[in-house]
Amino acid sequence: MADKAKNSFFAVFFRQKYINRWGLMRNVTNENLSTHAAEVSCIAHALAVIGNTYFNKNYNCDRVALLALYHDMPEVFTGDLPTPVKYANETLRQCYSNLENEAIEQLIGRLPEEMRGEYSGLVSISPEDAELKKLVKCADKLCALIKCIEEEKSGNSDFSSARISTENSLKNMDSQELDYFMKNFLPAFSGTLDEL
Repeated sequence: MADKAKNSFFAVFFRQKYINRWGLMRNVTNENLSTHAAEVSCIAHALAVIGNTYFNKNYNCDRVALLALYHDMPEVFTGDLPTPVKYANETLRQCYSNLENEAIEQLIGRLPEEMRGEYSGLVSISPEDAELKKLVKCADKLCALIKCIEEEKSGNSDFSSARISTENSLKNMDSQELDYFMKNFLPAFSGTLDEL
């Protein structure tokens, strides 16, 4: 690895702003990985707070926010592969998983040895964080729904079928925190600034 690449983990993190999402869709507002990571982090944190506040859970709210912040970082190397392609069949799913694992290894290798343990568990969510991983997945999918709502609100009907598909996925996620957020907070995303 060249000298500049040796300690380039954080420089790579900042390159997320160059990776656009929703590549197969016409977008009124472009979304990049940086924006997406911040939004997923915010929502994952909120889901953890909801779980702790209303459902007697004991989530580590700070940790889930960090996991969400780093959850798509490997896409700096892999790009944002559209969902219909990524999950088209088992062969593609496995190939993408292998590619993502290689990207994670490359990312962690860009840190000093002494720091790798701390960041390895953020870029690749470990089994002991399974409950938090579920919250990150819920937040990720919820952010996709919010994107669909915002695009439709701007008159972009290209997101109509994505919205229906995403809503159906969210209904099957079996999460009290998610259901609470959708009932109590999601309606505001359809409002205008004056209404908010």
